Amino acid sequence: MPTPPRRSHSPAQRRPQPSRGGERPVAPARRRRPRWAMRAVTTLSVVVLASAGIGHAVVTSLDATIARVDPFKDMKNRPQAGHGMNVLLVGTDGRDRISDEERRKYKLGGAPCHCTDTIMIVHISADRERASVVSLPRDSYAEVPADEGRKAHPIKINAAYAEGGPNLTVRTVEHMTHVKIDHYLEVDFTSFMKTVDVLGGVRICTAEPLKDSYTGLDLPAGSHQLMGGEALQFVRARHIDNDSDLGRVQRQQRFMAALVERATSSGILLNPMRFRDVTRAVLGSVRADKEFGTGELLDLGRAMRNFSPSSSEFTTVPIGQLGYTVKGLGSTVKWDTERAERLFRALREDRPLAEHRPKHRVVPVEVAPQQIHVQVENGTTREGLGKRVDAALAGVGFRTTGSPVAAAERTQKRTVVAHDPGWDRSAKSLAAALPGSELRAVKGLGPTLKVIVGKDFRQVRKVRAVDPLQGHSAVVRGDETGCS
Repeated sequence: MPTPPRRSHSPAQRRPQPSRGGERPVAPARRRRPRWAMRAVTTLSVVVLASAGIGHAVVTSLDATIARVDPFKDMKNRPQAGHGMNVLLVGTDGRDRISDEERRKYKLGGAPCHCTDTIMIVHISADRERASVVSLPRDSYAEVPADEGRKAHPIKINAAYAEGGPNLTVRTVEHMTHVKIDHYLEVDFTSFMKTVDVLGGVRICTAEPLKDSYTGLDLPAGSHQLMGGEALQFVRARHIDNDSDLGRVQRQQRFMAALVERATSSGILLNPMRFRDVTRAVLGSVRADKEFGTGELLDLGRAMRNFSPSSSEFTTVPIGQLGYTVKGLGSTVKWDTERAERLFRALREDRPLAEHRPKHRVVPVEVAPQQIHVQVENGTTREGLGKRVDAALAGVGFRTTGSPVAAAERTQKRTVVAHDPGWDRSAKSLAAALPGSELRAVKGLGPTLKVIVGKDFRQVRKVRAVDPLQGHSAVVRGDETGCS
């Protein structure tokens, strides 16, 4: 059985006790928190939910709705428990539980695969101040550990579920990461869509159009409020770019960050009844281990009252080789053993994944700015803005013409990076240096990219070319993945 997570003490347990001399000890000064008033009300709401008569009934009823599995049955030789709480979050297919109309609308045809579509380790720090999410690509090369009746053998990590269900999935993840899993949560398409709908949708921003004929995703560049079905298309899409599953993993991380932002900023945690509705949507169609009950729900509620996008961090396990061919498995994704071990050690030791990172970091890109030719056009009536942008881009390494011109139209609201479809990787690198800019494909434009400066221009960020595989495993905070 998993080691129960360390739980926060109730307010009564934390109350200072009188000393033998009859004097009450002086409580240490509490660290000042931002948005203290909102958090105070949130705390009160959680207390009401947890301790009031109706609140206790609500929490008990939520506990009763969770379908149970025993992923830790007969497990031996498990990793040593660390600090904090480690939850293995898996997303399963479950399309057989969706209506025929929704299956047609969101292109969920075919038989369910009975495998894990998404695998993440969610680490909640011991002080309940931080959530660290590590994605494990579904095609990761893995080794199933030997046990009674089963020999050790290679496998794609998402196939462990089809071979041995939650139990073998947990065994395989623990064997590969040496991180002890405390709890197991299994979410399918139905519960995912219900959760997004009851939150009123989640806001996603994209700098370029996203289109995937396999899932039916079709989003123009800009900001979008995605409801359940569209959100499912967004997190499932694998055929938008050349990154395939790794690109999808990053979109899933962006969505989770936006989900946290929506849950913590929409007043849900200030309203016990809305909190109940959301929790019912989440837990009504999930499966969890037997020890994930009322206490754990309240633990997560206490943690959530302190959460914000900046207190969550996301990364993908470091990749050493794409297309690693294994006999009987085909093409797999092989981890970078040394870097992966450093990452998982940080989880075991309850440390942030990106300690001491500078506040204004250099953005990793795939193509070096020194390889990108740029023509700047001023799409506004602000005199000198074109020269300013040209100089700023040249200052961070882009090969600008040095001769910015006025655009044909001077009413440009949003900065645009126009590019020939054959230079899309370079365009993404240039767009990364212009926060909020829109990518626009223009056939026949050639190797020189065009920046049409809009009224929204604020700054040029430094970018640096990195190994594409290392770029996927970069650690980002939740407030760096959303709309800005």
